[in-house]
Amino acid sequence: MAYIDMYDIKKRYDVKQIFDGLNFHLEEGERVAIIGQNGCGKSTLMKLAVGLEEPDDGKVVRDSSIEIAMLSQMPKFSEGATVKEAIESQLSKLKAAQKRYEELSQKIADNPDDKALLKEHEELTAFLDHHNAWDLSNKIERALQEFKLKEYENRLVSSLSGGEQRRVALASLILKKPDLLLLDEPTNHLDVYMVEFLEEILLKEKFTLLFISHDRYFIDHIATRIVEVEDLKLVGYKGGYESYLSQKEARLKSMQREYENLLRLLKREEEWLAKGVHARETRNQGRKRRVFELREQAKKNPALIRKMKIELEREKKSWKGEKIVAKKKMLFEIENLNYEIAGKKLVSNFTTRILQRDKIAIVGPNGSGKSTLLKLLLGRIKPDSGTIKQGDLKIGYFDQHREMLKDDATLIETFCPDGGDRVMVDGKNMHVYGYLKNFLFPKEYLDKKIFQLSGGEKNRVALALLFTKKYDCLILDEPTNDLDIQTINILEEKLLSFEGALLFVSHDRYFVDKLAQKLFIFKGDGEIEISHQSYSEYLDIEKEIRGLERFEKELQEKEPLKQSAPKKKTKLSYKEQRDLEILPPKIEELEAKIDELNSCLANPDCYNQRGLSEVSSELAKVEEEYEKLSERYLELLELEEELGG
Repeated sequence: MAYIDMYDIKKRYDVKQIFDGLNFHLEEGERVAIIGQNGCGKSTLMKLAVGLEEPDDGKVVRDSSIEIAMLSQMPKFSEGATVKEAIESQLSKLKAAQKRYEELSQKIADNPDDKALLKEHEELTAFLDHHNAWDLSNKIERALQEFKLKEYENRLVSSLSGGEQRRVALASLILKKPDLLLLDEPTNHLDVYMVEFLEEILLKEKFTLLFISHDRYFIDHIATRIVEVEDLKLVGYKGGYESYLSQKEARLKSMQREYENLLRLLKREEEWLAKGVHARETRNQGRKRRVFELREQAKKNPALIRKMKIELEREKKSWKGEKIVAKKKMLFEIENLNYEIAGKKLVSNFTTRILQRDKIAIVGPNGSGKSTLLKLLLGRIKPDSGTIKQGDLKIGYFDQHREMLKDDATLIETFCPDGGDRVMVDGKNMHVYGYLKNFLFPKEYLDKKIFQLSGGEKNRVALALLFTKKYDCLILDEPTNDLDIQTINILEEKLLSFEGALLFVSHDRYFVDKLAQKLFIFKGDGEIEISHQSYSEYLDIEKEIRGLERFEKELQEKEPLKQSAPKKKTKLSYKEQRDLEILPPKIEELEAKIDELNSCLANPDCYNQRGLSEVSSELAKVEEEYEKLSERYLELLELEEELGG
């Protein structure tokens, strides 16, 4: 049985239809990403899955034997709980299971033939295995460290910011490991290092997931399947984000072929209808109806095809834009810049130049000083020492608080404060609606006031407003927050064609890779590294370095043990030499088997035929064997090297 089954779901809010005939199924072991425009019903689908909403019509079936948990946008905690207490309170069931397991182990030692005790012991072992709950203390400690909550562990949760509270809730959920975890924008308020940790845990612990995200790299790394909300229903795609793009392009080509066939058929039927005589006969009324149906289809399909084509073209734009070889104007000259708050260095002896057409991403952990650098450049705060020389330039600034918007103004008043309904964009005089349509606003929104809009809609208005002005430099602080993927694609298109300088803070790796030609990387303690690599390349190298450092540390810890060994070996034993020869082909076989099983899990046709639980179980066994043999082989290689080959 599937974890979640939805049949022919209909859902409406007031006059707005959200779903009409939607079907959805989620199996154990799947990690399904929900994508689509803001307001299309992604969060509603999640709420229907967990039971927070009920459909107007249709049927939702949930497996009653499983535990389902959802990360709330506004999590609630017990009054007076500290961060560590809030996390541990979610793990009471696992801790009770650990305690009972220890009690049973003792009882079985005294009564080894007691079948009831053995059965309960076996069930508890499976439960603790499933939740990987054998060493909870270390897991809690690592989650506190990786989500940057360690310094707050004894603080009241209620004293933290909204983003920090979401990190506490997320840490609790991944440690608790429900059978099915629902995550709504889990990477919001996480820096890239926290996102990497989250990805590692979700994959390593083999979570079953249903999640919403605009982080395209996160989707690509995590999702086994994507469902897109389109025309009040769902369209499914196998695999991650890159796979989604290629499948959607193939779907577009298929739709174009179907449409061309439809036009040919319609032309023949129109010729028949034009003859007029037989069309009035009763027996031909069915054929007549068919002509009108074909006309309606012909009207509908081109719009859908054009929409999909535009979205795909946006995705396929050059990642780096055109190379500019012309001489560039100096915009900022920064020399020995220093700034600190309450003894914490945020910028230390930073020197650089920012030129016309530079595209610079400012990246690094939360709280490291990224937004502070933007405020220094804008002149909103003064440096402790050092200089910022600024050329004659006009700066456009987008911040997370959308300060350029007035809550009591309508959209049309926001874009035409002096009256009328026209705006100038890139030298073109456009109707406000014609322009806002590019930012996915329907015509009826023109008279809506800003305070009536959602966070994502306000962001879209602020960004659209930014591009109606002429600037030499754009400074953007987390511009992709609260935006759906379609709007991010529009933003990327605008920024790639922007001829001025661009400085932006972002944790969205895909967005950074697509736009940035240079990185300002905040390393901590005020150090800012300048890199011309892509952000993904930089993070990959950094990850390798961290792995090597851990490896060196482990070797150093083992060294005293080696020195205290009573007798030094001079050569490998016969068995060790034999293992060294036979292990590589065995490991290669296991690697191939793991790839084959992972491919099967990403393919519903395959896992439905073979059985999802059987494939998952086989994969777990093969991975365990692979780790054991790999570890043994590495030990033997080390030993062989020590003995001089």
